[in-house]
Amino acid sequence: MRIGGRRESENVEDRRGSHFRLGGGGKIGIGTIVLALVAMYFGIDPSVVFDTASVQSPSPATQSTSPRSAAEDELARFASQVLADTEDTWEPIFASAGGQYREPRMVLFTGATRSACGVGQAEMGPFYCPADEKVYLDLSFFDDLQNRFRAPGDFAQAYVIAHEVGHHVQNLLGISEKVQQARERLPAREANALSVRVELQADCLAGVWGHHADRTRQLLEAGDVEEALGAASAIGDDRLQKQVQGQVVPDSFTHGSSAQRARWFRLGLERGDLRACDTFSPGAL
Repeated sequence: MRIGGRRESENVEDRRGSHFRLGGGGKIGIGTIVLALVAMYFGIDPSVVFDTASVQSPSPATQSTSPRSAAEDELARFASQVLADTEDTWEPIFASAGGQYREPRMVLFTGATRSACGVGQAEMGPFYCPADEKVYLDLSFFDDLQNRFRAPGDFAQAYVIAHEVGHHVQNLLGISEKVQQARERLPAREANALSVRVELQADCLAGVWGHHADRTRQLLEAGDVEEALGAASAIGDDRLQKQVQGQVVPDSFTHGSSAQRARWFRLGLERGDLRACDTFSPGAL
């Protein structure tokens, strides 16, 4: 993708190298952390696990700083440039509808960090916290994307960031709150089904970003679309469940199947219209 030399976002909070360790006599037990890791792996918001856990600020003795490699710094610049490009896309889209886009912040961290939704762990993958309007990203996930999920490429990485920003767009539009309120009143199966629609819409919104970024700034190069589709497919619930437990349980999906994720990203990329991302209509999936 053609993003080299472009501006970096001012909304990046760099916590890399600060290794966070829980303090306060074990207010969050290992069982809670394990549950959160499992939840995040299957696409469940980790805040669901941490809602009832008490998280204390780390004291100076619980943090250490590690040196940063040149390769990691380059990835950080790339992530910042992608975030800036999403800002350049969503601000005019909101303005054209008479609204105002409130830019999210992106937190780069190493290993683990605090968020308003609880403790973020690298093993959970990137996530968006609506309570503080921040995207959390440990850059080591990009290694996982290439090596573990077999989804290499810079546009695959950009898709991951754009998907989390898509959740921010949902938050600004009030969609996230309405869905969360509805999920709280539903049994697990129906609540999961709503989560799938939320995640597929975020995939579609990531595609909308790609559409406008390419149309106005000629972002895409040959092979980029295939990279993003490969990433969307690689982290589908069916593929992840097959890898982890050897079988697929559709009723427990929270992000959607590989085919669904790729289809909704492509739809947003082709249409470039928020109205095309209505995953909540009957029969939409």
